[in-house]
Amino acid sequence: MIEFDGQDSPIFDEVIEVLKHHPDFEYVQMEDEVILSVPGLEIYPGRRKIYHGQKEISLTAKEYDLFYLLVVNRGQVLTYGQIYRNVWGDEAIGRENNAVKCHIRNLREKLYKAMPNASFTIRCVREIGYCLEVNPK
Repeated sequence: MIEFDGQDSPIFDEVIEVLKHHPDFEYVQMEDEVILSVPGLEIYPGRRKIYHGQKEISLTAKEYDLFYLLVVNRGQVLTYGQIYRNVWGDEAIGRENNAVKCHIRNLREKLYKAMPNASFTIRCVREIGYCLEVNPK
């Protein structure tokens, strides 16, 4: 597999012309990948992966969904019910606080272990929910 970025366009065009004459050549063009970021992290929604530098931070499916939800709503307080409905896909019935709290604790441990000096915080808003805040440097 060969990958080219936008700066390689003339070289890419030449390579494609040469390869078109090869009988086993198959040209596949992929869409540009969306990347979200918070300081120090890159989030690849299409792959459901999070990286700090070149190192992947391994999250469970629920932890990833929870972090993604917080990132796309950064700066906004999300209630326990909103988080539960979006991450678990189910209506909150009164025990959602414990599930959310447990997953937030695990998520914080993994993120802050990978980034001890992270410039973002997952802030608890007592008896309401959580908010991702980016700390200005």
